[in-house]
Amino acid sequence: MNKKPDINEYIRSLAESKRLGGQVAFHTVLDKAPAVFGQTEKPWPAQIEKALAAAGIGELYRHQVKAVDHVRSGRHVVVATPTASGKTLIYNLPFMEKVLENPKSRAIYMFPLKALAQDQLRLFQALASDGTIKAEAAIYDGDTSAWHRKKIRQAPPHVLLTNPEMLHLSLLPFHHNWEELFANLKMVVVDEVHTYRGVMGSHMAQVFRRLQRICKYYGADPTFVFSSATVANPAELATSLTGLEVKTITRSTAPKGRRHVVFMDSLQGPAQTTILLLKAALHRGLRTIVYTQSRKMAELISMWVQDGAGAFSGKISAYRAGFLPEERRAIEAGLARGDLLAVISTSALELGIDIGDLDLCLLVGYPGTIVATWQRGGRVGRSGQDSALVMMAGEDALDQYFMHNPDDFMQRAPEAAVVNPYNPKILERHLVCAAAELPLDIHEPLMQDPAFQKAAAILEKNGALLKSGDGREIYSSRMRPQRHVDLRGSGSQLTIFETRTGDNRGSIDAHRAFRETHPGAIYLHNGVTYIVDDLELATASVQVSRAKVNYYTRVKAHKDSEILEIYDRKTVGGTRFYTGRLKVTDQVTGYDMWRIRGHTKINSLPLDLPPHIFETEGLWFTFPMAIRKAVESRQMHFMGGIHAIEHAAIGIFPLLVMADRNDLGGISMVYHPQVDSAAVFIHDSVPGGAGLTRQAFDRAADLLACTLKIIRSCPCETGCPSCVHSPKCGSGNRPIDKGSAAFLLEMLINGKAPEKSSGRISSFKKSVASPEPVRFPGTRFGVLDIETQLSAQEVGGWHRAGQMKVSCAVVFDAKEDKFVAFKESRMQAMIQYLQTFDHVVGFNIKRFDYLVLSGYSDFNFKALPTLDILEDIHKHLGYRLSLDNLARATLGTQKSADGLQALRWWKQGKLDKIIKYCTQDVKMTRDLYLYGVKNRYLLFNNKAGNTVRVPVTW
Repeated sequence: MNKKPDINEYIRSLAESKRLGGQVAFHTVLDKAPAVFGQTEKPWPAQIEKALAAAGIGELYRHQVKAVDHVRSGRHVVVATPTASGKTLIYNLPFMEKVLENPKSRAIYMFPLKALAQDQLRLFQALASDGTIKAEAAIYDGDTSAWHRKKIRQAPPHVLLTNPEMLHLSLLPFHHNWEELFANLKMVVVDEVHTYRGVMGSHMAQVFRRLQRICKYYGADPTFVFSSATVANPAELATSLTGLEVKTITRSTAPKGRRHVVFMDSLQGPAQTTILLLKAALHRGLRTIVYTQSRKMAELISMWVQDGAGAFSGKISAYRAGFLPEERRAIEAGLARGDLLAVISTSALELGIDIGDLDLCLLVGYPGTIVATWQRGGRVGRSGQDSALVMMAGEDALDQYFMHNPDDFMQRAPEAAVVNPYNPKILERHLVCAAAELPLDIHEPLMQDPAFQKAAAILEKNGALLKSGDGREIYSSRMRPQRHVDLRGSGSQLTIFETRTGDNRGSIDAHRAFRETHPGAIYLHNGVTYIVDDLELATASVQVSRAKVNYYTRVKAHKDSEILEIYDRKTVGGTRFYTGRLKVTDQVTGYDMWRIRGHTKINSLPLDLPPHIFETEGLWFTFPMAIRKAVESRQMHFMGGIHAIEHAAIGIFPLLVMADRNDLGGISMVYHPQVDSAAVFIHDSVPGGAGLTRQAFDRAADLLACTLKIIRSCPCETGCPSCVHSPKCGSGNRPIDKGSAAFLLEMLINGKAPEKSSGRISSFKKSVASPEPVRFPGTRFGVLDIETQLSAQEVGGWHRAGQMKVSCAVVFDAKEDKFVAFKESRMQAMIQYLQTFDHVVGFNIKRFDYLVLSGYSDFNFKALPTLDILEDIHKHLGYRLSLDNLARATLGTQKSADGLQALRWWKQGKLDKIIKYCTQDVKMTRDLYLYGVKNRYLLFNNKAGNTVRVPVTW
């Protein structure tokens, strides 16, 4: 321990080790690189020069200079450079300059992790610590106390450090409480922007658009500064998220130390090999970070190492999401100080948290993307010292692919970070949020986008949005809809409760619930095992109980796909590729119970669940009949071959775009009627689509080539999890034919272009037009209203409406254009009269008038074609409106009395007044009906005092 830690000696010992040396599949060394400095276009103010000198910063790197020149000129910029390349100064220095120019200047710094905000707060305060720059910063997140939050709102600091959830839930909905911040907002910093992809990216694209609306409302036009890991498309990503044109900095000029890169194909399994390597590193005093793919694995490796760590036991810690804030900060501080020698982490420490100078990074399995691999590797050697990155392969397809193709890994460019800003379901939910924050103006820039116009029309029809009386503004029908939008979920969610205690055990997206939380499923939460007791769709809840079991569960299911729309098509080798919109039907039919030890099946049980049907985006490719015949003539299993291709293609998909196999689904069919041949479909698993398959369509040839390569390079004979088996397969990986898959892919890649399509697919394109309004036949309609002799209280409740007795009834006859009044003695005649109309109109007629009339006749009133205006409005809005509210707003008239007054008149014998009052109600109901027929909406005054439209369907 007295010797200086030497990473080079560690790697030599590994290579020469009798036990582990033979498991080294690849080793290379990346050379060190010197720093390259530059000069800014204009000098810094003296106060900033002094702050830089106090921080020991003499010069800026050339890439920092280029970036700050853009920012100082008010240009939006994205900086996509490796870890430890000095991205923080790129936004801190220009903003401090803004504060010197105008002390009222404000900025929002947004980070995906709380630990990042803590780290950046320290850096900002350190740069301003000499007192020459009067700039304050504060964190506003879930760990901030209520008292401190109030203090921050009342006097916002120059820099507010926060996260996406707080922006979405606290700042934007309550922007009136943050006027000082938004009115003076000069800069928005979005750190680790590459993490905003997939579902989260679709949400953030809408959050950023909502932010820009609020900024414009307060007259602010902030400069956006994005920092990112090295991805293939940083500018495209930033523009998709915000709609802004951005400048790009991608080449780092920061110094780099010498780095070893080692791949190990471990015989004992990646976890066991990691433990051996970590113990060896501890004995050499090497400061080490271990990355695992799951929380449970991080905890297990930490426990296993601790058991045999001896004197090092206090110098090792696990680190994962779910730890208390003080626990996380203690670990981060311990690493930075050097008190801890090793930390075992999930991706929680992947991002740019300052955890000191580390020497060795151990990866338990391939992280899933090139970007994540180098991002994690970038945690070591940050001070320019020699370092090492060692990856232990698991049985996953990508792990094994790179063990056999290490040069491909070293030469492979980083993946593209894909986001679909127009996911329709997510867009709709945020449009409601935007309308709740500020009414939407039909002429504002946002509403000129056809996607937003289409979403607004849908939301108006289902009552989530309400158009103003003059049609110029659109309001949200709900208060604080933001509370019901989870930025990390794709739609509705089910809450998981422990059956015995009622305690909340998390939530799950509805589209995953049938597969992961079906009755009988084994469910893991924070390392605790539960068995699912019940899945209740009506209450959107899952009931679970703690269990100690020796098995896990896997669903059995089948899928179907319907092509709704084709976005693009092209020929690749001997096949055609398509990308477009799909309707996927996923039917879970049962589940298998598998013993944990030995992986043998214990039992198979059926399930009776409804199908999960959703629309998404996907790609698909076809298999011409000639290829199928060639396979079958060789006695190969055609279905087993295309099934294996589906699995392998999904497994290697992350080579093309930033995704993992859980982001995708697949369907292989020996015959699909819409393409008139066999086909393999790969779709985004998120309703509405995440943009993944659309991006991969552009690299269709690579998809086929990489799929064939992973199958060919795997040494197994018939298929395994490293090539063509999938842990998600709903048919238990049956049938699978690895040889058939390889033969089919070779035929597709090298085959002749298929004959031109007959256009059969396009004929299946579904119309997305809105349904036609409900139309009642004929022109002779009647309008009915009745008044009663007794109140509901007098007869013992509304459920006894048949005993309330009619005082009078009035019917408007549209054909005769007259009002006809009926006393109680003529109820039979009136009921017969109602049956002569083409349809009957009323207001709450089904739940009141017909129930009262049932006391006079056994006639089935449900047989009458009836339009109940209140029922129609309730279906649309989800709540009831009074006739008086509708009449005032729509017709400019009002009721002359009410039902209680009519009861008093009855007791006073004033039947003529009751008839007059009832006739007026019938007239208002008729006029509302005719207004709706003509305009397709009625007007009402909402709780905020706005006159808004409610669409009607008659």
